[in-house]
Amino acid sequence: MILLDTNVIVDAWNKSQANHQWARKQIEDAVATEGGGISVVTLAEFCAGTGNPDDMEPEIKRLGITVHDIPAAAASRCGKAYRRYVVARRNSGGGSSPKMPLPDFFIGAQAEIMEWKIATRDQGRFEIYFPRVALVTP
Repeated sequence: MILLDTNVIVDAWNKSQANHQWARKQIEDAVATEGGGISVVTLAEFCAGTGNPDDMEPEIKRLGITVHDIPAAAASRCGKAYRRYVVARRNSGGGSSPKMPLPDFFIGAQAEIMEWKIATRDQGRFEIYFPRVALVTP
């Protein structure tokens, strides 16, 4: 399974995005081979940025993309990785962080637990906090 990050879905939906063609190809290739899926976190992020959230899940599924709940086992990994991020941010002078983990930490923990790859154009946090997760990037 290749877990498609939110930016891949957004880029595939929006033809004006610089990575539109790359994103479309990642979805098509994933669905045709290993399977292409998104986390419920990605679905929530995508729905929050669209005009009609109720239409998004059926549209995503129409492309052959599956939607996956986050396994409970991912919670502690997400929290541990996010805690490392908060400390690193504070130590670098970057200031405070949100109290709740950012979406990438839920997605990264899910991929790590499930031993899935992540397709993303934003690999920074994944490389640092989930180094065992294989990434597919432009």
